Amino acid sequence: MIIINVKDGESLDKALKRFKKKFEKTGVLRELRSRQAFEKKSVTRRHVVKNAIYKQGLNQETV
Repeated sequence: MIIINVKDGESLDKALKRFKKKFEKTGVLRELRSRQAFEKKSVTRRHVVKNAIYKQGLNQETV
């Protein structure tokens, strides 16, 4: 459960923006989308490896 304390004089837009940031950090939507369609473990593993290779390439470029 996400709790956002609205400060005195704070606009509703700012509070809503903070709520959206916290909600996005929890990863609820990401997980919901991933559960909508079943994905085989081999396909999931393939995605993980592909992302790891991509991130490793980014790290090597900066070093």
